[in-house]
Amino acid sequence: MLRRLSTPEKIQQYLEDLPYNKEREGETCRSPRRVVRYNTAHCFEGALFAAAALRVNGRPPLILDLEAVRDDDHVIAVFRVNGCWGAIGKSNYAGLRFRSPVYRNLRELVISYFEHYYNLDGEKTLRAYSRPVNLARFDTMGWMTAEDDLWSIPEYLVEVKHTPIAEITRRVYVDERLYKAGLVGRAD
Repeated sequence: MLRRLSTPEKIQQYLEDLPYNKEREGETCRSPRRVVRYNTAHCFEGALFAAAALRVNGRPPLILDLEAVRDDDHVIAVFRVNGCWGAIGKSNYAGLRFRSPVYRNLRELVISYFEHYYNLDGEKTLRAYSRPVNLARFDTMGWMTAEDDLWSIPEYLVEVKHTPIAEITRRVYVDERLYKAGLVGRAD
């Protein structure tokens, strides 16, 4: 099934078609196999799924953590085409999903998320990003097909060095139009 998702765009469309995992029965950190079985994913599970699909189609399985204040972190799968970075993501916010591979470096890619990364109070919350983590380091635990939740991966990701995007000393808010646009399609 993952082989059919042969481009980043096809992977993103698959994630767009999945209902958002609202974790009504408790927190989950499902493997890509379990994402398919349960037909639902949240941002971290979506990033793992995208990384697995990228890997099956010949790319490294890379994820990157976007670190926030007064908000949840967001995890994306990153990839390169002709030396430029792009990203695949599952999110409850419209602006935190796919990025075409047009960014010359990871910082440019990450900054493209800043305006769209805000909490329900409308505060822009993105502050730092990790280096890409190659999920091949977790192959011994069978991260692509595991039946148990994969908590050791987000635990590792939190410990990876993060680079601040800027020195932001005051709260910055999104305008009302962008706020409303970002909530289009949000799963409550």
